[in-house]
Order: sequence, then structure tokens, then C-alpha cells
Amino acid sequence: MYWIIFIGIMLVSWIVQFRFKSKFKKYSEMPLSSGLSGAEIAQKMLNDNGINDVQIISVEGQLTDHYNPANRTVNLSPEVYHGRSVAAAAVSAHECGHAVQHATAYSWLQFRSAMVPIVSVASRLTSWVLLIGVMMMAFSGSYIVLAVGVGALFLTTLFSFITLPVEFDASARALAWLDRSGVTHSTAEHDGAKDALKWAAMTYVVAALSALVTLLYYASILFGRRD
Repeated sequence: MYWIIFIGIMLVSWIVQFRFKSKFKKYSEMPLSSGLSGAEIAQKMLNDNGINDVQIISVEGQLTDHYNPANRTVNLSPEVYHGRSVAAAAVSAHECGHAVQHATAYSWLQFRSAMVPIVSVASRLTSWVLLIGVMMMAFSGSYIVLAVGVGALFLTTLFSFITLPVEFDASARALAWLDRSGVTHSTAEHDGAKDALKWAAMTYVVAALSALVTLLYYASILFGRRD
């Protein structure tokens, strides 16, 4: 049953990733009537929210856009930083939405940021600890290492679910500001930005569900063998 669910989630994940990339491509080809670049939109949104201590920089890669609360930077991929499209507007405003969350002490972002150090360590070790734990349980009956692995996996799964309200809220802030500021002039532009951000958010939902299924699988091994 686990493998059926897991394969189903992997299939859904592939579909969501495909849809997201196709949507991003579609709206990257839809010119923004305001003519602003992603970098200019980001700067305008920061200014409108009274944020003057966040730097906007261009980073290499595709879909590498993110906000870094540690050094207060909005990092935009070249396609978004220089782009003058609906997709560039949506992504840059979304990342600035995280900057607004940081500036206003949004509780879910604070909680997520506090978890980053321990989750980064847990995510690097989890796979090996789980593998060793399953082997030790099979050959020696010891479940301690597997229990540690399940605990680490619980933390990474919790992190995935805490990420969801952070991402949804950033998109909501972005869309509200895009509409309020007039950056997306037409209904088609606003709907396009909303559609692009919806599919971006779906990738986080699928990732969280995948993490949950994996956690339940290893937890069932741990508690099933212990019983």
C-alpha cells in the first residue's frame, strides 16, 4: 500500500512540476504592460512597504529565486531580475512578500527560520541514519538508530508543512500589492500572476505530502518491528 501511495505522489509531483514549468514559460512570454523589470518591481514593492535595508541581487540559475532573511537579500534569477513579463512580476513580488513577512515579524516565517539550522543538519544525515537504522533493526533487533532517523525525518517533515503557510502568505501579499500598485494593469495580467503563483505553491504542497508519506513508512517499520 505504501508503494502505491508513494508512486502516486511521485506521479502527481511530476505532473505539478511539469505544469508549473509550463505555466512559468507561458507567463514569461506575456509582456507586462507597465514595462517594469523584476528588479524594478521588487524595489518598488520594498519601497512601498517602507523596507530600505534589503538588497536585490541577481543569482545564477533558473527558478533559483529566494529571499534570504540571514543577510536580507531578495535573490532573483536572471530571467526574473531582467524580465519584463507577468511571470517576472509574480516571482519578484512573491520573494518581496517574504521580505515583508520578515519586516513585520510574521510568526510562521520566524518559526521556520528558527528551524533552519537544525533541519539543515537533519536533512543531510537522515538518509544514512535511516538506512543504517533499518539494517541494524533487521540484523540485531536494535531500534535506537532507526528511532533517531525517524525523529530527524519528523523534523524535516514538520519543516515542509511549516513552509506552506509561509509560501501561501507571501503569494497573497504579492498579489494584493500587484493589484494595489497597478503593476499588473489588466485582469489578464493579474490572473496570470495568480495562476503562476498557484502552481508554484502546489510544488510545496506535494513535497510536504511526500515527506509525510515517507515519515509514516519509516515510523511503521519502527513501531511495527518494536511490537
